[in-house]
Amino acid sequence: MTVTTDARPGKPRERTCIGCRKRSGPADLLRMTVSGGPENHVVLPDPDRRAPGRGAHLHPVAECLDLAVRRKAFPRAFRVPGPLDVTGLQEYVAQRDKQEASATQTAAIRPPAAVQTAVTT
Repeated sequence: MTVTTDARPGKPRERTCIGCRKRSGPADLLRMTVSGGPENHVVLPDPDRRAPGRGAHLHPVAECLDLAVRRKAFPRAFRVPGPLDVTGLQEYVAQRDKQEASATQTAAIRPPAAVQTAVTT
């Protein structure tokens, strides 16, 4: 079995969000890939980070997605000509925002766990 080592052992991995241009770790960003022919490029989310091809990274929030669309960052990031279809990515980010919002509301409603203390006599 071959053990691979990191090329930069002391340096943490960072990626740049194509929307807000801030650097974050790969776990905080959503990787995307482009698919389709020369006339119909589609941006697809790659949450497992395993799809082949050139990838770009984005914070999975609507604000960064809107910034990337407004700045026309997708064609530059993927190095493909023309506008790209981002509807699938928009649906993925909207669904993720809803899940996080419902999780936040559930956590706010849920009572705190009771703390049990040991009584010594």
